[in-house]
Amino acid sequence: MTAQDFKDKLAQHASDADAIFLQRFFKTAPDEYGEGDIFIGVRVPMTRKVCRDFKTLPLAEIEQLLYSPIHEHRLAATIIMSSQYKKADFEKQQHLFDLYLKALRDGRINNWDIVDTSCEHIVGAYARQNNEQVLFELAKRDDLWSKRVAIVSCFAWLRNKQLGPTIELAKILWPETHDLLQKAVGWMLREVGNYVDQQLLLDFLDDHAHIMPRTELRYAIEKLSPKLKKHYMASKSRSAT
Repeated sequence: MTAQDFKDKLAQHASDADAIFLQRFFKTAPDEYGEGDIFIGVRVPMTRKVCRDFKTLPLAEIEQLLYSPIHEHRLAATIIMSSQYKKADFEKQQHLFDLYLKALRDGRINNWDIVDTSCEHIVGAYARQNNEQVLFELAKRDDLWSKRVAIVSCFAWLRNKQLGPTIELAKILWPETHDLLQKAVGWMLREVGNYVDQQLLLDFLDDHAHIMPRTELRYAIEKLSPKLKKHYMASKSRSAT
């Protein structure tokens, strides 16, 4: 079972029309966040289906997929890594974690779908088990995707009804100007209220809502009552006048 076997299998489901759509959807034009990325036109459900047949792909072959110029290959690599991490012993988990961070540094984990599909299950799981400081190191990098990995990895705590470092990371990242970071921070804040304790979300909003970017605030308050939504949006509007 090799990386080439996987590529050949996935290519059977490629679509030129879907490739054009996906390149537009994931912003691959010049000066966009996915500039230059290449798609062969395989939708995520089918990619996941093919990954199930390659769930035991050796690490060296996974690395070949991670360093492919094809977006779907890199996404598939992280899907397979996520599946393997859950069942691995500590040594294998360490290897998967190290490979993930290497690929992140090298710009191979470089779009929101790849990040959001995998970081919780590898980086988040590792940080929760071992040392959450890695997330703060990622949050302070001058790199969009490292910062998104840092905050979205908090799902490893939130889905277990634990706060973890979510609020502290949000305090670092809330001023970010890129909409993909604003959406991610607002999303994780929303899930603090959803999974852990709404009062923790309200406390953060009481301190920050009036200065938070509007996109981020809208994501954060999405599941609040209409009355609370109105209150926090009003505080934002007052600060703008």
